[in-house]
Amino acid sequence: MEPINSIAVTTVAAATGDQTSDPSSSSTKKRDASGYPKSRKGKEKQTRNPGRRRGTRPEGEEGEEGSAGPKEPRLPKRQCALMLGFCGSGYRGMQFQRIQPGLPERITIEGELFKALIAAGAVSKDNADDPVKVNFARAARTDAGVHAVGNVVSMKMITEVPGVDNMLAHINSKLPAQIRLWDFVRVQNSFNARTLCDGRKYTYFFPSYLLIPPKPGSPLDRTFRTYAASVSSEVQYSNDPFWDIPNAETSSAEEDLVRKRAWRATPAHIERLREIVKKFEKTHNFHNFTVTMNPNDKSNSRYMKKLEITDPAVYGDTEWIAVLLDGQSFMLHQRKMVFALVMISRTGTPAKIIDELYSLTTVQIPKMPALGLLLEYPIFGIYNQKIATANEGLEPSDPKYRPPIDFTNYSAEMSEFKQKFIYDNMRGIEDRKGLFDAWIRSVDAYDGTDFLYLNSQGTIPPEAIIQRGVQRENPFKEQRKFNMTSFAPNDGTKMKATEPDDVQDIDEDEPLSKKEMEEAEG
Repeated sequence: MEPINSIAVTTVAAATGDQTSDPSSSSTKKRDASGYPKSRKGKEKQTRNPGRRRGTRPEGEEGEEGSAGPKEPRLPKRQCALMLGFCGSGYRGMQFQRIQPGLPERITIEGELFKALIAAGAVSKDNADDPVKVNFARAARTDAGVHAVGNVVSMKMITEVPGVDNMLAHINSKLPAQIRLWDFVRVQNSFNARTLCDGRKYTYFFPSYLLIPPKPGSPLDRTFRTYAASVSSEVQYSNDPFWDIPNAETSSAEEDLVRKRAWRATPAHIERLREIVKKFEKTHNFHNFTVTMNPNDKSNSRYMKKLEITDPAVYGDTEWIAVLLDGQSFMLHQRKMVFALVMISRTGTPAKIIDELYSLTTVQIPKMPALGLLLEYPIFGIYNQKIATANEGLEPSDPKYRPPIDFTNYSAEMSEFKQKFIYDNMRGIEDRKGLFDAWIRSVDAYDGTDFLYLNSQGTIPPEAIIQRGVQRENPFKEQRKFNMTSFAPNDGTKMKATEPDDVQDIDEDEPLSKKEMEEAEG
């Protein structure tokens, strides 16, 4: 009997007028390099390695140990959303990074999580070499050292392992204490944590003393006063009471820091912050608040739902203020938004300058220290509404039921974790190292023209504009140490404001591809 596939090919050939099915015949249609017609419709399906699923090893193939043997039994995988929190200190960010030959391993949150899932049996050995095999995706990436009390990873995982009664506790037992899995829930097969996330909430904490104006006689102060005089104006922060002391210009950094920590923001300071922060709400072109991007790129347009300034709170000797940022999606970096907020406030610049920063003009906006940034949690409002409809009439025990992704169910555990691993760590580092004070002094030590948009007119002067392809004479240079969030517990050495050999990596703000931006933003 003629094989069915052969009959099908012969029939198609007759119907189309082909006289032969020989691939080498000159009367056949144009063929590709493999000998198959360009159009595959109606033709015999080409198969490679029949009987083998893509991404798996053939029967009898040697395993990691180098010894052939029976394969492990296949356990069913389910599409899940994993809700986790972590302290980012000591990690090179959230995103998994492949080990490059000859280079040291870069320890990341996802790398640690994936290792724990493999050790717990939630990821099979067949898929252990590449997270892509299990559709691994994150709701929000975090930079090196940045914390998240809530984040979501989606993937296909093995939810039941023989001999394991509590899979959640089993996975957590394989994780370091500063990474916690709050829960994992079944989701629809099409669920992707990044593409279906419709909002993210961040918090940025900073000591309120950053609102004190630039120190009299500092390079930044002299630059601002020189520019103001050139346009027949004055700086708006003159005669601030904090600096109204004898020998203010020559006081030491140590003396200043003691007084800064005793300083408290007034209601007027807080109202001023709240006035400025409202300018970030709604949809704007945030190109000045990201890595170097073309101002005309449509992806710069983002919608910020709500930004709030909390009432100040004192911890130890220092008063802290929190900025709550709730956005549909964020540019890299939120820390640039907070830089603008703090600097506009401390220099008395009109809030309308933010409207100018949304124009196509490009200026230099550095980042605040990484230590203060915290991802609270991502939001899946649209997805939760969708599954609420799909769940109608179903009991939670029904196999088709899908729980919503809701972090409020774990608020108690998250609050305890946040206090122990994030807040205490953040405040302890500031107490020992004076990190925020060193950062603001590094800004005040700058004597170039990059920050002249912080003026009493609320306009961007030509001296502050960055021209593409034109090298600036004295650009502001960020320092790597202010991206750090991890220091030895017994390291009480105060940070220096400026260290010329510690400038930022040269490619830190180089343009990224659209794919890289999609992966990086959150």
